[in-house]
Amino acid sequence: MRALIQRVSHGKVSVAGESIAEINTGIVILLGIGGDDGEEQAQYLAKKIAEMRIFEDEQGKTNLSLLDVGGEAIVVSQFTLYADTRKGRRPSFINAAHPNIAAPLVERFVELMKSHGVPTQTGKFGAHMLVEIDNDGPVTIWLERE
Repeated sequence: MRALIQRVSHGKVSVAGESIAEINTGIVILLGIGGDDGEEQAQYLAKKIAEMRIFEDEQGKTNLSLLDVGGEAIVVSQFTLYADTRKGRRPSFINAAHPNIAAPLVERFVELMKSHGVPTQTGKFGAHMLVEIDNDGPVTIWLERE
């Protein structure tokens, strides 16, 4: 499971011109599910992300977590995080989980984020989405749990 986390001052997801998720202070999580991923990876990443200290305290040091600042999250499923670009010019996505496996695991990840106390919204699995990310910092972090 791979997560690209971006600290945001504003994030929004739209499908067919309709806003389906919107937050201010928080994080946008682009989440990729691999073919061998399961509950263990989802639990690890949800806890790690909820508690990761990437927000600034009064002294400007990154000592505060999403929970500490009362931030929110948007989770966007993104199979392209499993792109294999080693051969040719067209990426292969063979290592991404099949939608029948990925969709429930994305939902489970969202449930876990909520269980850690993070208000969490989502994009729409499998849809063409417009994702607006006002990256604050910029702070962008790559996490992976195999």
